[in-house]
Amino acid sequence: MQPSLHVFKEHAEPADMAEPGTDEPSSRTGSPDGEGRVSGERLLLHQRLAVRELIDTELSYLHMLRLCASDIRSSLQQLPQGDLDVLFSNIDDVIEVNSRFLHDLQETASRKEEQVHLIGNLFLECHEELERVYKVYCASYDQALLLLDTYRREPELQREIQSVIEAVVPQAGPSGLSFLLVIPLQRITKYPLLLQKILENTVPDASAYPVLQRAVSALQDVNTNINEYKRRKEVASKYTKGEQLTLRERLARLNTHTLSKKTTRLSQLLKQEAGLVPRTEDKEFDDLEERFHWVSLCVTEMKNNVAVYLDNLEAFLCFRPQEYDLDIPGGPVVQYCSLMRDLQLQAFPHFKQRLKGLVWQPLCSLAKALAGPQNLIKKRLDKLLDFERVEEKLLEVGSVTYEEQEARHTYQALNSLLVAELPQLNQLAMRWLGQILCTFVGLQRELAQQVLQRAEGSLAQLPHYHLSEPAFRKLVEDALGQTGHQLRSFQENFEKVLPPPTVQPLLPGAERQVQALLSRYGPEKLYQVMSGVSGAGTLDLTLQRGQIVALLQNKDTRGNSSRWLVDTGGHRGYVPAGKLELYRVIPRQEEVKEQEWPHKDSRHLTPEPTPAPVPSVPVVTQVVAVYPFVARSSHEVSLQAGQLVTVLEAQDKKGNPEWSLVEVNEQRGYVPSSFLARAASPAPWGWGLPS
Repeated sequence: MQPSLHVFKEHAEPADMAEPGTDEPSSRTGSPDGEGRVSGERLLLHQRLAVRELIDTELSYLHMLRLCASDIRSSLQQLPQGDLDVLFSNIDDVIEVNSRFLHDLQETASRKEEQVHLIGNLFLECHEELERVYKVYCASYDQALLLLDTYRREPELQREIQSVIEAVVPQAGPSGLSFLLVIPLQRITKYPLLLQKILENTVPDASAYPVLQRAVSALQDVNTNINEYKRRKEVASKYTKGEQLTLRERLARLNTHTLSKKTTRLSQLLKQEAGLVPRTEDKEFDDLEERFHWVSLCVTEMKNNVAVYLDNLEAFLCFRPQEYDLDIPGGPVVQYCSLMRDLQLQAFPHFKQRLKGLVWQPLCSLAKALAGPQNLIKKRLDKLLDFERVEEKLLEVGSVTYEEQEARHTYQALNSLLVAELPQLNQLAMRWLGQILCTFVGLQRELAQQVLQRAEGSLAQLPHYHLSEPAFRKLVEDALGQTGHQLRSFQENFEKVLPPPTVQPLLPGAERQVQALLSRYGPEKLYQVMSGVSGAGTLDLTLQRGQIVALLQNKDTRGNSSRWLVDTGGHRGYVPAGKLELYRVIPRQEEVKEQEWPHKDSRHLTPEPTPAPVPSVPVVTQVVAVYPFVARSSHEVSLQAGQLVTVLEAQDKKGNPEWSLVEVNEQRGYVPSSFLARAASPAPWGWGLPS
């Protein structure tokens, strides 16, 4: 730009010397019209130079960005992909936006008279898009610098990076990669200055003047918003990381300042609970937090359910009946064993591998991604208490300290960031969870198709294979109806001899949590949520129907007995007492079986590939047939539901406890052990079998 200004002066001096006979040059003391014309020409020339500087520097800047994105990034493939993502951030988005901006900027050159006006309008149209891409880049710039510092500690890696930079951009010098990464930050801050220069060389009464003023203001606001966004991100990154500290490390961090701050927050919270001071209400954030809580709860429940599913799948794969001698010659048994071997070796292991890779791992990643925002929401509550205390002091005294002012700004930054980004996070998490569910359903469908394809040959030999679909449905309905009638009859008989059930079994996904609460508080403190609870206050909990909690106190701090303080195993808070009902834990299935078969080793509950010998029971035992059984060979004996059976041996000749030698109707034979239940004689609960 300076050479152009010199050219202007060199061309101006001969014009001043054109009339040596005059006392003073006309350009300095001539008529007012002449002075105005020369001044206008000078402004116009400086304006064109400023416009040219804007376009030329934009072209050079975009060229440098493309070098970074293509040549340099592709030459640094020895770095991990995660490092490249941090270093270059969203530079591709920046290039895309600036490419369109440069194209439109160059298009204005064809309309010289309106060019300045068009440039102002162009900045007004593009400033929101510029802010969107540059705030992301600027927010990740500090992380990129930290990464460069780690590279400097590795001389060999630093030399490789420097050689790449020098080969592509020699003018970068010893600054290397940091010289290139800072260019977008410098460019976005330069836009208001370039526009201001054009504005200064535009006459105030020109039509482009107010447009340029608005454009300068808009670009200044863009930089202000970027700085504020960057500050919010820095505050968020400070509190997002959840540190796993030991008790000793936590105690080591305690000091007078920390104790004072926590005491003040607790005092503020107690005042709010007692109604002495008002609580700050933020309906928008409360709605977003509640939705985020439900999203997190859905992810947690889904993760627990998939974990239980994988455990059950593992147990299913360990159970291999085809490896046992079923003592049933030929026919469908051989086909069944062949099919099960095929499925156990190929279909099921492949399904398990895909389930872990496509469902379990993404689900764990989603749960991990939600941990940071959860920490941020918790920290916001602490900062809200600080904010409320500072606001009270500001109203009473009229001034606050620098530290208190920083506390106000920290809360405002956290709250603004959460309100701005929680909607997107909730939407993204729900979409992510939906994709995981769709994948899970798809895997189940593919497994079913594979099993049907592999079993097609075996199915063709079944007696009802050639039946039409309506006839097959009728056959199934008749069989189910007959079995259902037998089951109801058996149930009626057992209801006469068994006490009515008073409790419900534990939910599969909540067993670990309930067991932890049970061991910590005892069964008399456990309650079950009978209907969904949506917490409205700060200390109120949001619970789902069926969830188990432990009672800590049957009233709140004000003595209100309708609000109980409970522990969910992870959070403590208040819930309406009317929503809770005392929960009684039933014995586990293993314990019930031990009561039914006191002489039977509990190891027999899980089938082993190699059956261990079990001592035979010499004492005959009276049991009841739980289900009907039809003998399939001369070694077996048929049973009717509810029939009294005498157990001679609680195992077969090979020591397998799954079969028992019994005597019924003066006939001896083997029946499945799981079809039998111990008769209560003498009755432990004071009841007996009907005569």
